[in-house]
Amino acid sequence: MKISIASGKGGTGKTFVSTNLFRLMQLQQKSVVLVDCDVEVPNSHVFLETTDIANHSVTDFRPDINLDACIFCGKCVDYCHFNAMICVPGAHLTKMVADLCHGCTACMVACPVGAITENQIEVGQVTTKVTKDGAPLVEGRIKVGTMSAIPAINEAVAYATSQYPADYYLLDSPPGTSCPFIQTTAKSDIVLLVTEPTPFGLSDLTQAMDTLDNMNKSYRVVINRADLGDDTMEKYLEQRGVEVLARIPFDKQIAACYASGRLVVDELPVYRAYFERLVEKIIAL
Repeated sequence: MKISIASGKGGTGKTFVSTNLFRLMQLQQKSVVLVDCDVEVPNSHVFLETTDIANHSVTDFRPDINLDACIFCGKCVDYCHFNAMICVPGAHLTKMVADLCHGCTACMVACPVGAITENQIEVGQVTTKVTKDGAPLVEGRIKVGTMSAIPAINEAVAYATSQYPADYYLLDSPPGTSCPFIQTTAKSDIVLLVTEPTPFGLSDLTQAMDTLDNMNKSYRVVINRADLGDDTMEKYLEQRGVEVLARIPFDKQIAACYASGRLVVDELPVYRAYFERLVEKIIAL
């Protein structure tokens, strides 16, 4: 079972939920792997005592253009949905704009004379870490300056599922509702949307739910800092028929624990019970 822990915006507690779930499921001796798909700033390892055991590069396609073979027909430009190809027949110029290229290979398919061939460049790394109890954490990380997070996300999830068979994969998703969010949640059986009861929280949660509805993805909600604000979010979720699996209250003890890189399931027994009930509900799904 693949479970994405996601959010419509940053700062709602997505990694807080992911790491505590992972730790508790470890303690319960469940077969679980954590995959950090927030590849721009992966930080799940900060809260877990881990040791690196493996590392490999993530590569992506970039076109290699042979101008001697090119007939400057412009079909590569027509096929490129990202406007990354330039063709100026009069100047005998065909060129790729690296910062716009998404590595889809459409230009290579479009070329009628085989003037575009494959070139692979390094765009990131996938690192496998293990906790002191031996549970694997697979972390994706993009190279500075890389425009697309998608190859690193794909490789991290593919590597985790192929190399570490498990009953549960927790995918710590990138925040927001853009391509990285969609790519991560598309691989999941269910999505846990972590939110907070604020106007911004509700606005971004609505966007996330609408996106997942369009993807026909099943999701549930976890409300973090649930006793802040009013009941607007609760009423809205009730109207939409969305189940809330957990309501985690605001507590300075939680904030202090998180700020020091510790997990509440280890440090605060009263809040460990919240995550125990959350695990039970996830398993019931």
